[in-house]
Amino acid sequence: MNLALAAIPGLPMLSATLLILFGRQIPRSLGAVLGAGSVGLSAVLVAGQLLAYLDTPTVVTATLWTWMSVADFSAAIAFHIDGLTVVMMSVITGVGFLIHVYSVEFMWEDESFSRYFAYMNLFVGSMLLLVMADNLLLLFLGWEGVGMCSYLLVGFWYKNPANGAAARKAFVVTRVGDALMALGLFVLFTDLGTLDIQPLLLAANLNWEVGGTVPVLATALLLGGAVGKSAQLPLHTWLPDAMAGPTPVSALIHAATMVTAGVYLVARLHGLFLLAPATLTAVAWVGLATLLLAASAALVQQDIKRILAYSTISQIGYMFLALGVGAFSFGIFHLMTHAFFKALLFLGAGAVSHCLHHELNIFRMGGLRTRLPVVFLSFLIGSAALAALPFTAGFYSKDGILLSAFTAPGIGPWLWAGGLLGALLTSIYSFRLLFVAFFGEAQTEPDRKPGLPMAIPLLILCALSLLGGLISQPLDGVLPDAGHPQVPHLIEWISIGVPLLGVAYAYYAYIVRRPSSSPAEAGGDSPVEGFLFAGWRVDALYNLLLVTPYRTLARWCQGEPIDHFYNGVVSLNRLCHRGLAALQTGELRWYATTFVIGLIAVVAIVLRSAP
Repeated sequence: MNLALAAIPGLPMLSATLLILFGRQIPRSLGAVLGAGSVGLSAVLVAGQLLAYLDTPTVVTATLWTWMSVADFSAAIAFHIDGLTVVMMSVITGVGFLIHVYSVEFMWEDESFSRYFAYMNLFVGSMLLLVMADNLLLLFLGWEGVGMCSYLLVGFWYKNPANGAAARKAFVVTRVGDALMALGLFVLFTDLGTLDIQPLLLAANLNWEVGGTVPVLATALLLGGAVGKSAQLPLHTWLPDAMAGPTPVSALIHAATMVTAGVYLVARLHGLFLLAPATLTAVAWVGLATLLLAASAALVQQDIKRILAYSTISQIGYMFLALGVGAFSFGIFHLMTHAFFKALLFLGAGAVSHCLHHELNIFRMGGLRTRLPVVFLSFLIGSAALAALPFTAGFYSKDGILLSAFTAPGIGPWLWAGGLLGALLTSIYSFRLLFVAFFGEAQTEPDRKPGLPMAIPLLILCALSLLGGLISQPLDGVLPDAGHPQVPHLIEWISIGVPLLGVAYAYYAYIVRRPSSSPAEAGGDSPVEGFLFAGWRVDALYNLLLVTPYRTLARWCQGEPIDHFYNGVVSLNRLCHRGLAALQTGELRWYATTFVIGLIAVVAIVLRSAP
């Protein structure tokens, strides 16, 4: 059992190691087998764990070895497998394997084929380590691992300076959250004396009072880490720029790995957050504000990947909203369904780019439904699931979140109304993308069609995006579950009808009254559109308040100000040296004169000092 569990994250990491060490000597075909095959084997092992758990829902804990032991503190390489872990592992390896298979064709001609799969496998292995960890220190190791891999993959095409800048931005912004999370771990260990998750939750319930200062402080710091990793306000700005990496990387980051880590952290430590109602309320409001900001920004984007990037920020906001109102199961349910349809949409976007001369502007596409039928089907189903239309996977999870928000005490109707507005915007921008890119007259003709390695994952994800909402969640006894929220039928019908209204508006705006020309690159002539296009100008605000002052200080400190003192000492010595060197003329008369002058000076000093 221990060996099988260790192999789940171990196989991708072993493959990554081999590809890093011997990638230049390994043929592409073998690199593809190592890259995709290792994740496939992990998916098979996870399927075995899933079937075993569904047959007998028992918690499995496996300790491989003691990692470190210092005084009263010890941390082990240990795994904790319950319903939440099984769901997360299934998403990571299942969707991750499909993305790896797709990547074989997408990256086949790239000169760094082996390096790509090395980074991707390390990414998957780190995320598995994060969700399987039995203690928060091991979880934090996986947490930092996915951060490092995101830097490597976003800046994968490093010869373009813009890609390097995007990678650095992702790394720096998420480090802010990581620093807050590390402080939260210090608070937990100082107050509770352990970082093992299950004993930690037990100790918190025994020693903390609901709403106390320590639980609010600790959970607020943990929320800071979750906000950074899951790209929520105010640390969301890195994710749209992270589209600089290859498109399958974007699919992996958005669907199966990095941005879901914050949601998992809050769900895994829900016992702590329930002791801090103020923090839990903050989780809900952060999610609502983020989903509205991102959804409105997606309305005017023109780059197909940036539309999907803002869409991810918005959908993660729905997950935070669910967690904040205590609907933890619905939050994880939406995480799972979102993984299906967001991977489908990103891989579909990659297929469009791959077949359309790397074009990403939706207003330079058009007519693709007849030219790329498999990709059109993918976007049709993916957009429907993203908009939460009835009978799609996204409908079951998002509808549960909206109805749970409505039943939240006090602020529920306001949260429901905000989430409903987000659902309207989501349906508009998702079908705007579909109608502009796949209908109307063709602006760019495809030069190829996706092959089987790209088409098969797309078709499997199409099925999951339709039927994934029917998958039974093995979360009984792991997360608090209040069942299906009981609300008036009118509220249910409004929640169902609003996304359909958004589709109707998008059809009228982009099919019936299809724009005759592409909007301006800056988001249109309207100041409001420009504001939304720039993501509410949050980046500009950060540049003004943080980036520009920091760069100015860095330029001033470039020569190390403390060195000015030492440089002054050196300059003084050099000046003295030049003065003394000027006395060495080589003339005997000068030497005799200076000797006599010196002798007179010494005699004068002696006589002056005599009593």
